[in-house]
Amino acid sequence: MIRGPCEPAARASAVAPFHVMRILERAKAREAAGHDVIHMEVGEPDFPTPDPILEAAQEALGSHAMGYTPAAGLPQLRAAIADYYRQRYGTDLDPERVIVTPGGSGALLLALAAVVDVSQVVLTTDPGYPCNRHMVSLLGGVPRSVPVLAEQHYRLTLGAVSAHWEPNVRAVMVASPANPTGTVLSREDIAELRAFAQARDAALIVDEIYQGLTYGVADHSAVASGDENVFVVNSFSKYFCMTGWRLGWLVAPARFIGTLTRLAQNLFLAAPTLAQYAALVAFLPDTLKILNRRRDQLRERRDTLVEALGPLGFAIPSHPEGAFYVYARIPERERNSSALAERLLEDADVAVTPGLDFGIQQADRMLRFAYTTESARLMEAARRIESVIGRA
Repeated sequence: MIRGPCEPAARASAVAPFHVMRILERAKAREAAGHDVIHMEVGEPDFPTPDPILEAAQEALGSHAMGYTPAAGLPQLRAAIADYYRQRYGTDLDPERVIVTPGGSGALLLALAAVVDVSQVVLTTDPGYPCNRHMVSLLGGVPRSVPVLAEQHYRLTLGAVSAHWEPNVRAVMVASPANPTGTVLSREDIAELRAFAQARDAALIVDEIYQGLTYGVADHSAVASGDENVFVVNSFSKYFCMTGWRLGWLVAPARFIGTLTRLAQNLFLAAPTLAQYAALVAFLPDTLKILNRRRDQLRERRDTLVEALGPLGFAIPSHPEGAFYVYARIPERERNSSALAERLLEDADVAVTPGLDFGIQQADRMLRFAYTTESARLMEAARRIESVIGRA
């Protein structure tokens, strides 16, 4: 019997490409060819890792062995994370409920693997971060997108969850602040979703990787002192400016910690050791002062970009309250957002992300702009965009 070549698994083949990475590759190629590209496509601000974190890493290299840490992370880092919740949010968190992971993606993978069985449903938002639903699929779960509407500030409401509920739902996944919309859920929003899911023996997974980057609204956390049904994903990448260090954490109910630790041992052994030692100083006052100044700069950038896009014919259905993105509807005269993103890169050297990365709801009319570069560059981007599409 002659067998054909081995083919990729069906689950892997079903994962759609992350289009922003293709745009980034082309933007980098244009830069290599001598073009001055303004990057507004990827979620990585131009801020370097704060000096205290770099200094802590250098000291650790000279004083600590860089072998594996415990699978759940350095005990002192887990304690530091718990203390951060106590000081910033007034939450009494047992450090044993903290699992340190390779990035926020590692935390989400652990949470989903611990909760979702094959064919069980996870409710996600549309628009929403695409990798979340792809992780559900890869684990054999079924992602079910719930439209979140601009007139409700892209919030996942209790009514929407109830309307899309089915007996096989195992978890509800939300993000606050959210990518791509910048939506921040209130304490009441989270409490309603938590209670609804818990009454149906389902988990609530809250992605808080942009926590700390809020503008004019309360900065709070879904982490609670009690042992409930909530899993909170966080990361050192965004607020702490440590993208390349690949470090995140998961706060989980105590009854799941044994399972999560076993999963961590098998999936990635442990998070990067050097990054963990460096992160020990991320919560110190001197570091937080640097980070809060940067947050204020991001707010200024948001305001600059929002003001610049309006006269060009872009509509912003919901003013972003967090993260570092503006999710904007393209001018009516433009054919679709993917074609416009192509033109802006090729004709203006401005890299942005089309809405198709984030779902299907009005995706062909939406662009995500990341205000991850300084305000002067954002204004230059607006001038370049005007040279391609004109003014409204």
